[in-house]
Amino acid sequence: GMSIAVLGPTFPNLAANVRKNVSDIYYIFVGRSLGYLGGSVLGGVLFDCMNASLLLALSMLGTTAGLYGIPWCKESLLLTILMSVIGGSMGILDTGGNVLALNTWGSEAGPHLQALHFSFAAGAFAAPILAKMALGGSESEELPGAEKTNQSVLKSVPTASAASTTPALKDHNNEDFLWSYIIIGTYILFVSIFFFVLYSKDSSARDKSKASAQKGTLAKYHWPLVGLLFVFFLFYVGAEVTYGSYVFTYAMVFAEMKESEAAALNSVFWGAFAMCRAVAIFGAAFLYPGTMILMSLLSSAASSSALAFFARYRASLWVGTAVYGASMATVFPSGISWIEQYTVVEGKSASLFVVGAALGEMCIPATVGYLQGRFHHIPVVMYAAFVTSVMTVLLFPIMYKLANAPQENDLKEVSDSETRAALLSNSRLTEDEDEEDVREWNDADFEVIEMNDKLKSSLMDTSHKIPGDSPAEVSLQPHLDDVLGNSPGVAGGSSGRQNGNVDWEKSE
Repeated sequence: GMSIAVLGPTFPNLAANVRKNVSDIYYIFVGRSLGYLGGSVLGGVLFDCMNASLLLALSMLGTTAGLYGIPWCKESLLLTILMSVIGGSMGILDTGGNVLALNTWGSEAGPHLQALHFSFAAGAFAAPILAKMALGGSESEELPGAEKTNQSVLKSVPTASAASTTPALKDHNNEDFLWSYIIIGTYILFVSIFFFVLYSKDSSARDKSKASAQKGTLAKYHWPLVGLLFVFFLFYVGAEVTYGSYVFTYAMVFAEMKESEAAALNSVFWGAFAMCRAVAIFGAAFLYPGTMILMSLLSSAASSSALAFFARYRASLWVGTAVYGASMATVFPSGISWIEQYTVVEGKSASLFVVGAALGEMCIPATVGYLQGRFHHIPVVMYAAFVTSVMTVLLFPIMYKLANAPQENDLKEVSDSETRAALLSNSRLTEDEDEEDVREWNDADFEVIEMNDKLKSSLMDTSHKIPGDSPAEVSLQPHLDDVLGNSPGVAGGSSGRQNGNVDWEKSE
């Protein structure tokens, strides 16, 4: 944040250092943007095969070298090369910071990602203050046209005051301007040293990060989801940078505000942006990333609608700008936390997110500036904010649908569970049938036993009625149970008893 924001207030000094007009060195922004894109892509590849702490340390070391070299640069080509080096280092840092946060905290990375992106806003806020302190306030005294010259950079219109004041800047403020870059470069150097120490203490960080990344599984539509998020971030970041860059001009031209009021409106946007990112650090601990994205998208849609159709009212312009800035604050870190819940975010995936954001930062402001130059009486910046908000609102439900698509393994598990349930239900039916069969057999056994009892009683009655039985034979009837039980104790019985046994066997 400090490395990017320090360029604004020191831009006239850089032009004086290379003996150019401020409108003639616009290509240093192109060089930095191209370096940022290249660094994002390169970082995505390197983070999958290098130690994260080492790569971050090297990237910050490259930023330090660029910041140290810029104040001493006397040629515009060399200045552009140094800006490209800084852009590439920051692209690697942006990609690696998000990946390292996800690999370190996993599903609990929401508050940490919000804090990471808040640090960008804090650095961007602190750098202009540091630059003004380094310049010692002499710029306002010696160069009354410097502020107007800086505004000409936004409008890309050369001014005569820029050419006339560059010698004064070179003579009086070059030494003070030098210190702002050295202070920021030294701060980044200390941070890179801490990353080198972290790398030396934990040489297995790469293996740990890879192991943590392999814990999850890729979503069914992983790359379509990554592609849609690429487009989503392109519109979101493009809208954020576009409004922050052109709201000052809109306030001056369309709202007919004074310069101080227009600057205050611009500060309201970035102030609400920074404050909401600070609050989101604590809010991310209680809210799901998807909930935060939905709240941000609804707020941006409502505020951009008010800005597009009711900006002629001062109250609507001020409130809409504040709400729009606040709604933009949490989308990028929440989007990375959200997609991490559904798929694995590695270096290549994260680099695509950063590249999408960088392309939005380059293309959408340039497109809005071109259209605004063609259609002077139409507030293109407000309509651009509305259109980009509509696009993000439409894209998020599609991404949510793709993220929640069931995987083939899940479908297989569901079918297996249904099969097991069917088998269990069939086994229960079989057990019930077995139990019914057992009950039927038991009932049959009881019927047989009852029949045997009746048979016994009938045999005993007939044995009493057999003619020729002696009283001795009648007295032997209590032992009939032994005979019915096939007892062998009747071998020496009389013929009458033998006939009775044979009759009983026949009847049985």
